[in-house]
Amino acid sequence: MSLLLEHECLRLTQHSDHVELMLADLTVDEFRRIRASYVIAADGGSSSLRAQLGVGFSGKTYAERWIVIDTKVLAEWPGHDRLRFHCNPERPTVDCPTPLGHHRWEFPVRDDEDERDLLNEEAIWKVLRGQGISDTNVKIVGFACYSHHVRFADRWRVDRVFLAGDAAHAMPPWIGQGMCAGVRDVGNLCWKLAAVLRGTLGDSVLDTYQAERLPHVKDVTNRAVKTGKLIIQRSRWRAAARNHVFRTASRVPYFLTWLRDHRWLPDARYRDGFVAKSGNGAEGWLIPQPWVLDEKGDTVRLDDILGGRWTILHVGPPSDFGQWRSAGVSTLRVTRPGTAPGPDGLVDLDGSLIRWLNKKGATAVAVRPDGFVYAGTNGRAPGGQSLTPPPAGFTMQRTTR
Repeated sequence: MSLLLEHECLRLTQHSDHVELMLADLTVDEFRRIRASYVIAADGGSSSLRAQLGVGFSGKTYAERWIVIDTKVLAEWPGHDRLRFHCNPERPTVDCPTPLGHHRWEFPVRDDEDERDLLNEEAIWKVLRGQGISDTNVKIVGFACYSHHVRFADRWRVDRVFLAGDAAHAMPPWIGQGMCAGVRDVGNLCWKLAAVLRGTLGDSVLDTYQAERLPHVKDVTNRAVKTGKLIIQRSRWRAAARNHVFRTASRVPYFLTWLRDHRWLPDARYRDGFVAKSGNGAEGWLIPQPWVLDEKGDTVRLDDILGGRWTILHVGPPSDFGQWRSAGVSTLRVTRPGTAPGPDGLVDLDGSLIRWLNKKGATAVAVRPDGFVYAGTNGRAPGGQSLTPPPAGFTMQRTTR
């Protein structure tokens, strides 16, 4: 495996069994050719690879321009580690901590302003001082002006090349989900690519990538647009009404927690794609991530046990799940809080996983490597139900391609 930094992909050529890429080494002005079975093009909203593939990027670009300020934190201040929206109609501002000790502010250019007058340190410091920030708090690293976009690539797969992140979709930054959406893209795609390369699944599974991811990306984008409209409200009386409603609601116990957990980010669910579609309520949902006891009695997250592998989780008495076991998939019994851990089992420490399974009407689920439920069943239903068998040709064992 090689990591090539400071390289630019100038051209790609697709063949029946591989992709050939021409790369430029920007450090020494040299060129090299490499071959790949598949390519993930995550080269940003202005993706040159998307253009080479002839894929459209449909949607809209907002006319309003935004100034972004990137800084290095020198001395912390109250609230430096929290994402905050300053909803002042005169100067609405996003105040956002970023990784590696940096901090970012963003604000819109008003109709009576020229963006060129704002792109200098004197004007930038005036805005920062208005937020209570001085040169003892931060060092300005850079600033720029940009527009918000709502756009989606017409196709996310072109033969052996896949678009991901901003190359596949662009959204406003209001709920901080642009890069997160890109991470979800590759989380959906990479385990499928690995399975195809190992020969444990057929190439057709890669066609489910866009079908699964696009609906959730659109939901998140719509949520970001609505949140932005609340934040940058320019009408004074509407802003006053907004402030009154939220101040009043925030006095209601648990309102802010409910708002964060249920309204900030839409739940991820795949209604189409690589799921069994047997009608069980758990299918297509992302499994919860509770603390559990493993068979050694250690407290770990559920993902630490699943380990990015296909797994059957079940409650109640053991079952053989014969076809899944024959395909090499392990089974784990989930037991209630207060029970002792044992072989091939785990203890749900706060009962949240068992409650989730009960709510979805599932006593057993087949969990994909990305944590989404492929199939579910309710063995307590009248007459019982059997778990949908693995997809045709599926095996955990490596096969010859």
